[in-house]
Amino acid sequence: MRYALEDAMKNEAYRDAAVELLFQLADDDFILAYRGSEWLGLAPHIEEDVAFSSISQDTMGHAAMFYQLLHELGAGDPDELAHARPASDRKNAILLEKVNGPGTYLTEPHYDWAFAVVRNYFYAQAKKVKIESLKNSSYQPLAEAAVKVNMELYYHLLHWKTWFSQLVSAGGEATTRMETAMETAFGDLDGLFSLGQKGAEMVKHNLIESEDDLRKRWVQAMSPVVASLDINMPEKFGMKSGNGRDGVHSSDLQSALDTLGEVYNFDPAASW
Repeated sequence: MRYALEDAMKNEAYRDAAVELLFQLADDDFILAYRGSEWLGLAPHIEEDVAFSSISQDTMGHAAMFYQLLHELGAGDPDELAHARPASDRKNAILLEKVNGPGTYLTEPHYDWAFAVVRNYFYAQAKKVKIESLKNSSYQPLAEAAVKVNMELYYHLLHWKTWFSQLVSAGGEATTRMETAMETAFGDLDGLFSLGQKGAEMVKHNLIESEDDLRKRWVQAMSPVVASLDINMPEKFGMKSGNGRDGVHSSDLQSALDTLGEVYNFDPAASW
């Protein structure tokens, strides 16, 4: 059964589960698009500056699409949802909010291309798995949005897969830094597949597949790639920094939100 907007608004449990899922989707894209924008002028070459900027713009557009769906479900104004909510209300996975550096959270600005490639590739593949599932979502507006997102996501995934394969197989420092970045990403990767406290309700209402199914499909998609590059994938992924779906976040998120919301918070009532 497919639910239209008016159907969802009549079923409180269904609406609440859909709202929770949409916040996760929107917040994931929102924060990663910002992290991508920080690379403008710092990417390895000018062509990558253009490509990464385009990908980040697409990703922010996807976030805006999901925030608009939230607005239609009565969750609030899209701009306010994006810029005015405190860090504790955000539902993004912690892996996506980390500063653009390797290993642990850093107190000073630092940029590591290996980490950017690994994070974006792993996320693009996880997002692809979710979008494929969402194309069959019982919530019709979300299923329709997934079809639109999927058209752009194909190119995002191809871009990051190419970078990933080239750097892993390059040898020397490139391979070493990619291995370090992968170790970091795997430590928090499971946060991408978490559906939070309302996950069971989402699955019950056929909004999206289960966490286990999403995780398995990610592994199936990635296995041929890592096998061809002679990479050992861990049997289990971690969530060592906490579950962002439950409002657990790092100081990295707050500093990012301060920057992202600076213009909006100057005059929230203005039309920009």
